[in-house]
Amino acid sequence: MKLINLTDNVYWVGTVDWNVRDFHGYNTPYGTTYNAYLVSDKKTALIDTVYWKFKDVYLRRIESVTDFDKIDYVIVNHIEYDHSSSLPYLMERVDGEIFCTKRARDVIERIYSDEWSINVVKTGDELSIGNKTFKFIETPMVHWPDTMFTYLVEDEILFPNDGFGQHIASSERFADEISFVDPYDEAAKYYANIIMLYSKQVQKVLKYLKEQNISIKMIAPSHGLIWRNGVEKILDLYGKWSSGMAADKVIIVYDTMWESTEKMAWAIAKGLEEEKMDYEIYLLKHSDWSWIMKEIMLAKGILVGTPTLNRELYPSVAGFLTYMKGLKPINKIASVFGSYGWSGEGVKKAEEMLREGGIEVVDSGLIFRYTPTEDEIQQCIEFGKSFAEKVREKE
Repeated sequence: MKLINLTDNVYWVGTVDWNVRDFHGYNTPYGTTYNAYLVSDKKTALIDTVYWKFKDVYLRRIESVTDFDKIDYVIVNHIEYDHSSSLPYLMERVDGEIFCTKRARDVIERIYSDEWSINVVKTGDELSIGNKTFKFIETPMVHWPDTMFTYLVEDEILFPNDGFGQHIASSERFADEISFVDPYDEAAKYYANIIMLYSKQVQKVLKYLKEQNISIKMIAPSHGLIWRNGVEKILDLYGKWSSGMAADKVIIVYDTMWESTEKMAWAIAKGLEEEKMDYEIYLLKHSDWSWIMKEIMLAKGILVGTPTLNRELYPSVAGFLTYMKGLKPINKIASVFGSYGWSGEGVKKAEEMLREGGIEVVDSGLIFRYTPTEDEIQQCIEFGKSFAEKVREKE
């Protein structure tokens, strides 16, 4: 196998998953990678493993760099299966010590083995392997309680596991080497669907890195491409995303039963246009929810359109709002619109779900019975204009 170096004696030993298209509800049209790294000096350390289905490739890649009996340490940044489930197969071949957080140790001993030698580390602890030194940073809830970052001091490489990742499969390993997709766009989608719920914790980690004057020349995440150029840009973007900074823009999401709610959606969009407000519009039954969440993260305003079906939200709208509620996008305003035939509870229930997700609902929902009349279409246009003004007023 071809050796892939990050720097001298630092190797990528991960695997590429070209075919995954759904990552626990997250649409992954470009596949993904399970990245792992090997660092060699007087002693040798492995950072993370891979999803067990790819264990054979992972083990062969390690063997292309060194013998298993020369591996002294295994650093486990995160215990989720896509990063740890090859650990038992690795430990069959390696007589080395594991370094992880206390919470990770508890899970390892419960689901894998309580017979391995495990060292629990805390923020600030270090591990020397000769001329290279690892420094550990606990990062609970970015995005699991057990998670930590590992920093290679002399090479100034940050190994943040799920932090700064993207779901991209590629024969290239570095973000600056690809052109078929924008890695920053995919990093935004990844943040919105995986990390956004934990934005407060991300802010704490970024603050710690700054306060400790930790210089980062390279970020080597556990999914997707490695950042070697553009490190400052991705750090800056994480700062913006985690603080809720967004553009004056509106995302309209809706579904429709007999096109009445759809007519309202496009009339509202016309009102936004007349106010020169940027917007995007998504019909939920035909759209990628994980992509929509990325766009919602980057916009200040959300408009939700729903018919009423059996006195409930339309199913696709209910599903999307449930998905969004779990991610809790910050610093957003929203309003709801919809049509109905007999009872009309959908709009009010959508408003309730938005509030439950921490989103500020402005204005009463706009709701019409049956197909909107010409006068009601004009009301939709005015509704869009009014919402555009509120978006601009939001800081």
